[in-house]
Amino acid sequence: MVVLRREIGDVLRGARQGQGRTLREVSSAARVSLGYLSEVERGQKEASSELLSSICTALSIPMSVVLREVSDRVAIAEGVAIPDTIPADFISQFGRDEDLAAV
Repeated sequence: MVVLRREIGDVLRGARQGQGRTLREVSSAARVSLGYLSEVERGQKEASSELLSSICTALSIPMSVVLREVSDRVAIAEGVAIPDTIPADFISQFGRDEDLAAV
């Protein structure tokens, strides 16, 4: 069973670690407690849309990119084949999957 909060947390953690940033740095920039951000990354807490926006801003990643990555992961887990419709120039700017962590 796919748990959406876990997938969101995995994507956010991957992006943060890919940037070489600590939980403390990102929590401070997002104005959220370190403990709460840790729980979001571990899939233990649901992030509100406002909180998710703050975290994405702190990571300098558009929320749409995070949500697209989450959507792709859920589709894979469900065995659904969804054609990639993201324009190539968008992918080259923001990346996909493993490239997301480098943004």
